[in-house]
Amino acid sequence: MNYNLLFKEYIEYKPFIKWVGGKRGLLNQILPYFPKEFNNYFEPFLGGGAVFFELYSKGLLKNKKIYLSDINSELINTYNVIKNNPNELIYNLEKFKKQHSKEFYYQIRGLDRNENYNSLSDIEKATRFIYLNKTCFNGLYRVNKKGYFNTPIGSYKNPNIVDEETILNASEALQNVIILNQSFEKILDYTNKDDLVYFDPPYYPLNKTSNFTSYDSNVFLKEAQFKLFEVFKTLSKRNVKVIESNSDTEFIKNLYKNYDVNIVNANRFINSKKNGRGKINEVLIRNFKG
Repeated sequence: MNYNLLFKEYIEYKPFIKWVGGKRGLLNQILPYFPKEFNNYFEPFLGGGAVFFELYSKGLLKNKKIYLSDINSELINTYNVIKNNPNELIYNLEKFKKQHSKEFYYQIRGLDRNENYNSLSDIEKATRFIYLNKTCFNGLYRVNKKGYFNTPIGSYKNPNIVDEETILNASEALQNVIILNQSFEKILDYTNKDDLVYFDPPYYPLNKTSNFTSYDSNVFLKEAQFKLFEVFKTLSKRNVKVIESNSDTEFIKNLYKNYDVNIVNANRFINSKKNGRGKINEVLIRNFKG
C-alpha cells in the first residue's frame, strides 16, 4: 500500500511579510467566531493576510470567489508579483540578501525619493518591499506625509530575507484570488447576501501616543472609523455577514453597541519600552450570532 496517498503532506500557508496588527497570533481566538457557511469572501484591509491564509489552509475557501484588497499600492503590487512571478522575486531577494548591510538598507529605502522610482518594474518594487519589511524595525510599514517609507533599520543578526517555501506556498494560495488596490468602501460595489467580509482596519488609538494609524500616507482616525461604520451598517442591511477587529476603546464599543461585540486578548509587540509590551484587549465585532 502506498501510504503517501493516505497521508498527504501538510502545507502551511502563512503570511510572507511581518505586519503590525497581524492576526496570526490571534487565529485560535477569532476563527471560532467566523460563520461555518458563507458565499464569497472579502478582506479589504489585507495587510499580511493571516486570516485569509488560515481559512485557505483549512479548506474553508474552496470553490468560493475571494477578493483581497488594500489601499496600499506597494503591498498589493507585492501580492500580485507573488501570485504571478514568485521565482523571479526569489531570485532578486537572493541578490539583496547577499548585499544586505546598514548602508545597503538605507540606499534601498531611499529609492522612493528618487524621481525615477516609478520606472522600476513591479518585481523590483516587490523585492524592495519585502527586503525592507524583513530588515526594518519590527516590520513596521510607516511612511511620512510625502509618502516616503521612513522606518529605520532593525537590529537583526540574520533576517529571513528569502523565505522561499512561504513565498511559493503563498503563490499557490493566491492563484484564483482577485487582488485589488482600492479603499475598503469599494466592496459595496460587489458584495451580496451571505457573503463574508472581514475588516481589520488600522485600529482606533488607545491613547494620544498610539500613532500606528499611518498605514499608508492617509491617517485612519475618527472620520475614517465613522466611514467604516457606515459601510458596516450598509453591508448588514444587505444581509452580508461582517466581522471586524478593532481596539478595545469606549469610542469603538459605543459606535458598534447594537452589534455583537466580543473581547479577545492580544500581545502588543510594537512599543519602544518593555513595560509597554504585553497583553492587551481587542474587540471582535459581528453583525450576526452563532
